[in-house]
Amino acid sequence: MPTYVTSTVNAPMPDLENLRKQAKRYLRWHRDGYHPVAAQIRNVLPRFRDLDDREVMSTAFKLADAQEMVARQSGFENWQALKTGAKAMSSKTTGGETRPAISRTEAQLFVTDMSAACAFFTGKLGFEVVFTYGEPPFYGQVRRDAGRVNLRQVCEPVFAGDIREREQLLSAAMTLESGTALKQLYLEFQEAGVDFHQTLKNEPWGARTFIVRGPDGNLLLFAGPADG
Repeated sequence: MPTYVTSTVNAPMPDLENLRKQAKRYLRWHRDGYHPVAAQIRNVLPRFRDLDDREVMSTAFKLADAQEMVARQSGFENWQALKTGAKAMSSKTTGGETRPAISRTEAQLFVTDMSAACAFFTGKLGFEVVFTYGEPPFYGQVRRDAGRVNLRQVCEPVFAGDIREREQLLSAAMTLESGTALKQLYLEFQEAGVDFHQTLKNEPWGARTFIVRGPDGNLLLFAGPADG
């Protein structure tokens, strides 16, 4: 499973004390046997990459590991680099506390079959599985570039009747930087045999969009500028 570092481009640096608390929280979760943290540790720290959940939880995990994990999630190679960056940012801040900034959002899709949902995203849409959790898996995440989608398996209908398609209720929206890239993605999906709820279309508000229908009826909007 690939490792990654999450960066927050142009986002204000979080308070260093809060980052310390976050590292201690990861450490506490590992010590307490809170298994969902295993996937986060494995995906962020390279030396845990090839371990399964049980092995991650049984391997020594120190405060320095938790701090490195927080640093990498903030876009830095290690804790010292993060502290240096935090100090540099705070020296530029004048007056009062900095406003808390949301660095990332993720859509959550409700699916009836986790394996089928992962296969759809990887086989049809070119995503990769970041992690799955549970035996059998009932929760997971897929990503393509900066686009991340969380998957949650449910056993009952989430929408009543055909309201989702009638009202075009979107489960997720993903944006590309240019109309050319959007068209290339559309052609890629078309070649993969994707089911389109809406084909490529110029919208009145200056965007170009298309909508993909997932195996559970989830509607996924892809959008970009109409002018290319």
